[in-house]
Amino acid sequence: MSDNITELDSSNFDSTVAGGSAPVVVDFWAPWCGPCKAIAPILEELATELGDAVKICKVNVDNNSEIASKYEIRAIPTILIFKGGSVAETVVGLTSKDDLKAKLV
Repeated sequence: MSDNITELDSSNFDSTVAGGSAPVVVDFWAPWCGPCKAIAPILEELATELGDAVKICKVNVDNNSEIASKYEIRAIPTILIFKGGSVAETVVGLTSKDDLKAKLV
């Protein structure tokens, strides 16, 4: 995982999604998930391109089932886009870079 993407768990999730004025993208994923592996490079590219305009994070659902349950994650990859500390958008499944970027800018 790149330096541009933050791994979240129960110790830093709430403070990360609540803080700042930039949108926070949270990718719920698992290492065994094929579509999750396919979307990872897209998130890396967006993190690099958008810089501080957006914060990109990942939550491994195998290690953080309590967070996944709280947000009713039933399929992965699921991407939640937080704005102002609240979920503003939900994307379930593999999506294109252009579609995801359009939701952020």
